[in-house]
Amino acid sequence: MDTAKLTILYTSDVHGNALPIIYGTNETADSGLAKYATVVKRARKSTNELLILDNGDLIQGTPLMTHYVKEHNDKANPMIGLMNKIGIEASVIGNHEFNFGKEILENTVDQSSFPWLSANTINQSTDKPYFGIPYFIKTLSSGVKVAVVGVTTHYIPNWESPDHIDGINFKDALTSLKEWVSHIHRIEKPDLLIASYHGGFERDIESGEPTETLTGENQGYQMCQEIEGIDILLTGHQHRTLTGTINDVLVIQPGFNGQGYGEIEVEFNQDQGEWNINKKCANVLELKGVPTDSEALEYMKELEDSTQQWLDQPTGCIEGDMTIKSPFQARVKKHSFIEFIQNVQMAAAGVDISVTSLLNNRSTGFGSIVTMRDIVANYMYPNTLVVLELTGADILAALEKSASYFIINDSGEIGVNPAFVHPKPQHYNYDMWEGIEYRINVRNPVGSRIEFVRKDGKPIVLDETYAVVLNNYRANGGGNYHMFPNKPIIKEVQQDTVELIRWYFEQHRTVKATLTENFQVIK
Repeated sequence: MDTAKLTILYTSDVHGNALPIIYGTNETADSGLAKYATVVKRARKSTNELLILDNGDLIQGTPLMTHYVKEHNDKANPMIGLMNKIGIEASVIGNHEFNFGKEILENTVDQSSFPWLSANTINQSTDKPYFGIPYFIKTLSSGVKVAVVGVTTHYIPNWESPDHIDGINFKDALTSLKEWVSHIHRIEKPDLLIASYHGGFERDIESGEPTETLTGENQGYQMCQEIEGIDILLTGHQHRTLTGTINDVLVIQPGFNGQGYGEIEVEFNQDQGEWNINKKCANVLELKGVPTDSEALEYMKELEDSTQQWLDQPTGCIEGDMTIKSPFQARVKKHSFIEFIQNVQMAAAGVDISVTSLLNNRSTGFGSIVTMRDIVANYMYPNTLVVLELTGADILAALEKSASYFIINDSGEIGVNPAFVHPKPQHYNYDMWEGIEYRINVRNPVGSRIEFVRKDGKPIVLDETYAVVLNNYRANGGGNYHMFPNKPIIKEVQQDTVELIRWYFEQHRTVKATLTENFQVIK
């Protein structure tokens, strides 16, 4: 009996991590495409049949890529250059691919020696996949025929700036995948069908219990249950590490930031001229201990040196204390760093009500001298600002949504709602407001926790309108803030927040740490 074997290597949510470095501290890390390149080179020497894929969110996420876009985008995209050298055979469009705008993304696609797959990301003018082919076929030397189809979470319009996705229609990922899987089996008749989905799982893969609000952002579990003909589902987006089987579909998710990769082994046997899948298994492997590829280091050297110089530039000084010692306490009680970000946003937008969040638990705030490294370590997303016209009722609804971040834990203390931690940390979806006074009582039921909201000492009026500045992710409804989309836009500030923070320091070379305790979180 004839047999065949295929090894699949794939990455997902690399987020601009080309080199093994943590830019906020300049410490070395066991991550990045320069280490992954070594893995692939080794695999090419030891494996006859190899398929190498990426599952999206490749080009955004590090100061390296921020600096590239701001200062060096006339040159080749470094993430694409590395992936071209590694020799990947396809990537899937991720939601963060759109963050730098359509021009950067379209240049990225043009520079790629591999196709970008997204069967459900549709050109509104042609009604065809915007980025080209929805799937591709690879025939192994044994004659085994492999199909790879890509889809992207269709929730992108809830997060992205409208001008970044102009002319693009995001069709339902589940429905689109079902149609394309049927088409591929009917037309191509593959022996193995791989679906690569930039999205994750809305349910626990073992119990089937919901793990999040079923918005359609993640549909992996439903795909496995409802679509016939998928053999392997590669996933991402949630930054999880998992492997398993759902309805005989092998599923895997390999983590994030280039810390690991997925390895899938598929064995086939031939019976009466037809190839059958005999075995399929998946593992997530770390890059710990893997040496960095010297060719990748040399390729990145010029841009990396420029990035390091940029990061070490002093931009301003702090008088007082803006360091964050406890991220949780910085959310429970007003912190001077949060007040600083609010002041930047209000100054840039020219309004007196602002919304922001502490973006992750690694933020350390600012010391006495602030460099660009400090800024990008604390504000790692390329968000721009939007001023919305909101009613008092909208503000109250948003505060109630934000207040769901807290619970009373088993010790009777205020803690973090597990829904904001698992399956993916989403601390950035807890907002704090400036320019109003309010109180959250965590002992009250979710939806009834805001005990008062005042502006200038007077209760807000539910049917009056207020000008509020917030980032574009939140203004588009990101984090399921459904009260914000389609509200009147008063102003858009096109510079991203990193640039606005630098601009603020140019206006105020030394910034005093101030603290206006305008909100309370009590139990």
